[in-house]
Order: sequence, then C-alpha cells, then structure tokens
Amino acid sequence: MSIAALPAALAVMSGGAIGLVLGLVGGGGSILAVPLLVYVVGMSSPHVAIGTAAVAVALNAAVGLFGHARQSTVKWNCALVFAAAGVIGSALGATAGKAMDGQRLLALFGFAMIAVGLSMLLGKGNGSDPSVRLTRVSAPYLLPWLLSTGLGVGLLSGFFGIGGGFLIVPALMLATSMPITNAVSSSLVAVTAFGLTTAASYAASGLVDWNIVGLLVGGGIAGSFAAGRLSRRVATRKNLLTRIFAVGVVVVGAIVASRGWNAGA
Repeated sequence: MSIAALPAALAVMSGGAIGLVLGLVGGGGSILAVPLLVYVVGMSSPHVAIGTAAVAVALNAAVGLFGHARQSTVKWNCALVFAAAGVIGSALGATAGKAMDGQRLLALFGFAMIAVGLSMLLGKGNGSDPSVRLTRVSAPYLLPWLLSTGLGVGLLSGFFGIGGGFLIVPALMLATSMPITNAVSSSLVAVTAFGLTTAASYAASGLVDWNIVGLLVGGGIAGSFAAGRLSRRVATRKNLLTRIFAVGVVVVGAIVASRGWNAGA
C-alpha cells in the first residue's frame, strides 16, 4: 500500500514529536501518538491507530533506552520486575480495548489524557534513595510495590495502546523512592515491554499499519537523538517543560474526548 507524500511527511513529523517528548520529559510522547495518527496523519480506525502507535512507541522507547543505558542511569532489576508484571496487565488490557467500540475507546482515551495531564501538573516530590536496588534484602518490601504498580499501569497501557511512561515514572518513584532521573531511564524498559505486548495483540488481529510504523520510527529516532542533545541544556527547566506539556495534554485530551464521544453518540 503506497502512502501519499503529505501523510507520509506528517507521519515522520509525528514520530519526531513522540521521540522528542519521550526523551525530554520521560513519558507522555506515547499519549500523543494516537491523536496524531487519527487527526494529523488521517487514520480512520482508532483501533488501527492504537495498534500502530503501540509498535512505534515501543521501538522508539527501545532506541531511547540504549542512550540511557550508556549513561548507567537504569535501575535494571527494579525495571525488569515492574515490566514483567506490567506485561501481564498489558496483554489483558489490549484484549479489553479491542473489544470496545472504536469511537467510545477514543473518547475514553481523551478522558485518560485529561487525567494524565492533571496528574502531571499536580505531581510533587522526587525520589530520595538514589542507591536503591532490588536485592534479597530489599525484596520483601520492594517486590509487592513493584508487582502491584506494574500490573496496574500495564492494564491501562494495554487498554489504551500507550507506552505509559507518564504513569510508569511516578509509579517507579512511589514503589522504590528512586530519583526521577533513574525513574525516567528505567521507565523505558517498561514502555518498550508494554508497547511490544500491546502491539503483538493488535498485530495478531491485523490492526497495525506497518508502512506508517516505519515512518513513525524513522521520525522517532531523529526526535530521540535531538532530545539527547537538548536534555542537558534544558535539565534545569525540566519541571517547566513538563508542566507546559501537561497543559497541552489536557487540551488535546478534551478535544479527543469530545470528538470521540460525539462520533459514537
């Protein structure tokens, strides 16, 4: 299937935006993917948009993870346990999402965007334990938190076809008290795992546009590298960037919810 020049360019630009936001904010890029695919690129099926976004977000997150791993900021044991629990939730959530009417799902997606944006605006605090590690000694109190929060975030991620980084970062901080720098890096492990799980479910149902995936990933790689160059320069303004982005998420969420609800009425 050939892709017209304009939609192709818009898909590359959308991928760039996703990669840039993932790299700078540590989450939230995936929440933009579905609205970008539906309202900018012009995908007619919300289900195909969700499946396509899940593949692209997972691959973009994997690219970003490589850079963070080189900086040794990933708490691997905590991240892998969290991701393992979330994969189970993501698979269950994706099954539920596919069974729902597309426009109703889009409306719920919009409401979720509003909730996410507000939670980002109201988010407080930072982790207080930069040396936290999942070991035999710490497992009795860390494992229950990592498994329960991972499962819950995974369910939401699979249902809406999103990476869930905006939820994973605060969840990791809540479960382990790791600093936000480590939480952002570690979250990409789960974003990759959740995205691939959701993508596999949608791909098995034929709900992925692979041509668009390639364009999104290409743009996302460029966005990730740009974020890497910018991240140190804007480190002191990260909170401001997050809040500006959160306001945008709330506004876009309101538009998506309104359109999806009216279309499904």
